[in-house]
Amino acid sequence: MDAWPGLKDGSITVTFRRWKRRQVIVGNQYRSPSGMLEVLSIAELADVSAIEEKDVDRSGAASLAELRDRLGPPTDGTTLFRIEFRNVGSDPRDELREQIPVGDDLADLLVKMSRLDARSNFGPWTHATLAAIRDQPAVRAPDLAEQFGRETKPFKLDVRKLKAQGLTESLKVGYQLSPRGRALLASLDESEA
Repeated sequence: MDAWPGLKDGSITVTFRRWKRRQVIVGNQYRSPSGMLEVLSIAELADVSAIEEKDVDRSGAASLAELRDRLGPPTDGTTLFRIEFRNVGSDPRDELREQIPVGDDLADLLVKMSRLDARSNFGPWTHATLAAIRDQPAVRAPDLAEQFGRETKPFKLDVRKLKAQGLTESLKVGYQLSPRGRALLASLDESEA
C-alpha cells in the first residue's frame, strides 16, 4: 500500500507499528516524504485484536482484516503501538534548498561547513562530498562512500548534515545537489581557484 499520498493530503492520520521501544514522542515533528508529521498520541495495544474499526479509514487500509494482517504476527520483544499524527506542512528544508546563499547567509554557511570539517575524524570532507554528489548524481551511497574509503553508515550521516543545511536532496537512489548546494559549491570552487 502506498500511504504517502494519504499522509500528504491528511486522510491518513493513524498508523500501527511493532517496536521494541517507542520510536516517536508526542508533540515532536518528524520528516517524511509527504511532509512534516506531528505525533498527537501514542498508545500501547495488547495485540491486533485491540485495533478498532474506526481506525481502518484513518490508517488507509481497505478493511480491519487487512489492517491486522498487514502487521503480521508479533515478534519477540516487540510491542504494538497505535500512533496518531497530523501533517503540519512541508519540510522546511524544501524551501531552504531553493535559497541561494549570498551575503551573510553565505558567510554563515561557510562557517558551518568549516565547523563540520573541523569536527571530522578524517579531515575536511564537505567540499569533496558536495563535489562527488554534483559529479555523480543518483549514485548509491555505498558506492560514493567507497570512493572516500569510508563506511556507508557514517558517510550517510554526513550527507544528512549537508541535507539539513538544504544543500543536498535524496533521490530514490543516491543524491543530488539542490540549487543552494550548487551555489555553495560554486563559491567554494571559486575561492580555491
